[in-house]
Amino acid sequence: MPDASTLDLIQPTELDERTINTIRFLAVDAVERASSGHPGMPMGAAPMAYVLWTRHLRHNPTDPQWVDRDRFVLSAGHGSMLLYALLHLTGYDLPLEEIKNFRQWGSITPGHPEVHETPGVETTTGPLGQGFGNGVGMAIAERYLAAHFNDYPGADGELVDHYTYGIVSDGDLMEGVASEAASLAGHLGLGKLIYLYDDNEISIDGSTDIAFTEDVEKRFDAYGWHVVTIEDGNDLKAIDRAILEAKAETDRPSLIVVKTSIGYGSPNQQDTAAAHGSPLGADEVDLTKENLGWPTDKTFHVPDDVREHMRASVDQGAALQAEWNGRYQQFRVESPDAADRFDAWMAGELPDDLESAVPSFDAGTELATRKASGKTLSALAPVIGDMLVGGSADLSGSNKTEVDGRTDFQKDNPAGQYFRFGVREHAMAAAANGMTLHGGVRPYVGTFLIFSDYLRPSLRLSALMGQPVIYVLTHDSIGLGEDGPTHQPVEHLSALRAIPNVTVLRPADATEAAQAWVAALRNTDGPTVFALTRQTVPTFDRSALAPADGVHRGGYVLSDDDGTPDVILMGTGSEVQHALVAAATLREEGTNVRVVSLPSFELFEQQDEAYRNDVLPPDVTARVSIEAGVTFGWQRYVGPEGRALGIDRFGASAPGDVNMEKFGFTSENVVRAAREVMA
Repeated sequence: MPDASTLDLIQPTELDERTINTIRFLAVDAVERASSGHPGMPMGAAPMAYVLWTRHLRHNPTDPQWVDRDRFVLSAGHGSMLLYALLHLTGYDLPLEEIKNFRQWGSITPGHPEVHETPGVETTTGPLGQGFGNGVGMAIAERYLAAHFNDYPGADGELVDHYTYGIVSDGDLMEGVASEAASLAGHLGLGKLIYLYDDNEISIDGSTDIAFTEDVEKRFDAYGWHVVTIEDGNDLKAIDRAILEAKAETDRPSLIVVKTSIGYGSPNQQDTAAAHGSPLGADEVDLTKENLGWPTDKTFHVPDDVREHMRASVDQGAALQAEWNGRYQQFRVESPDAADRFDAWMAGELPDDLESAVPSFDAGTELATRKASGKTLSALAPVIGDMLVGGSADLSGSNKTEVDGRTDFQKDNPAGQYFRFGVREHAMAAAANGMTLHGGVRPYVGTFLIFSDYLRPSLRLSALMGQPVIYVLTHDSIGLGEDGPTHQPVEHLSALRAIPNVTVLRPADATEAAQAWVAALRNTDGPTVFALTRQTVPTFDRSALAPADGVHRGGYVLSDDDGTPDVILMGTGSEVQHALVAAATLREEGTNVRVVSLPSFELFEQQDEAYRNDVLPPDVTARVSIEAGVTFGWQRYVGPEGRALGIDRFGASAPGDVNMEKFGFTSENVVRAAREVMA
């Protein structure tokens, strides 16, 4: 469609109103048929969505992955039928039959939007506030890529030039993650981020007056946002004008506050909580259709002129993409090396020789795995290039996430590769999801393992969406010492392992930490979590022990004797050293000992049964595990006759080595447990 900045404001017609009602009643009918869903939000927000999608959104329904498309995020994911109606009407591969199968088994119209299920859905939303944070990450990625690729010789237009739009709700703006993300976006001056706020003043419990009476406009103004308020959510011209103003504001993100009526048109449920999360009911549906002049004898009704009007997006989108393709071809001719780099970034391609760039560590060197991680990152970053970006939630020095020679991404330095997320763990992870979803960058983020609690909802969505965000989580146990139990994770490893599609890696020494980075970078189907020590651990002598590339199989035999083991000692992270020392003691007694390093349960479980049985022979039932965390989950490996050494209580404030000794993380305790299980 033409650039809206060159158009006059919309002059509403009957066709516009008919199209808006089509959107409303596709939502109403789908929810009614499913006997489940949220009809009220689509009914109230249809006008703003219609203006955005027909007047401003640059997209191509026949190629939903066109790289320079505008992104649209429905942060208020409970209103999914609003998005599905728009996708169907504008010509995406979403047949009317799928609208009729809303929320049913096997349909591509799930109750909340899921990014890999439905063409045109940019992110999985529903947990409120998450889409808000994702959109911030998308806008960051757009600005970063523009800074790296738009300044090329002979440029006739910019290669990367698109907006991130979203519709957010009262509930989104109540969530803490949205506040964190809004503060970050304002600081960074993300001028191509535009959110329309569906301000209907209703939540599940009733009027927002019972819990949410702040001045949202003033709050966002204080964050550094451009704010516009529209008093009538059906005023198409005012909505159009506000979006144009927001697009003209290049130095600040924009919040357009649109006063709407939830369940608009329903005689008995408009402006009530009843319209939020339940079907209107057959009688009320008929009354609503009568009220808005819609046929009561038809369901899923799409008038021919409406379909023709909305399907114009197909040709318009193809023309937009063709125009961009011309710019891309010019870019390729003028800057072929940069074009190759752009293609590689957008495809997420990594060098084939990653492992050759991994640093080596001298045997016997005492080094915290967080420091080994930092050294590995600094070695890999130049090889991967500026596609690899990352940062920390105000813990850069502790997480060892900085790379020498890189600069900060800031409002006045959009090409900077390092991100200062501030003390905003949740927004950091939500933004990282958005950056990955956008494409062109591969982000890593850092904080303490204990604060995975603060970002867990976003990490869960990383896993659900299959986004390969790398989480660098340090200070992984009671070994961090004097900060005490408030900062000492004990249950966190088990909690993270419980999330499907999350790969947790807790390396035992520097060499395992280096291989963990290679494993994480090659994992493109979901997030990877590092659990890294603050305290030093010895670097193992790999000439006498198995090589560290066993990390890629999740678990491997680190040390062994000839013949069938009498006992298997296994562990992760900083406790593997104690298993090795214990093995030496037991061998002096004539015991046949196997030591297994298990840095990743998830990778180990992906191996075939033969390999897993080779590492942990089923007929060897004398087993001891050692890990400075809760013992929950270890039963699968130690079995009913084995012993799991862990800490099933909170830690204590004391020097880290004292904590480890007092809580039994010593080779002597491993020897004692081994003797008991063998007996």
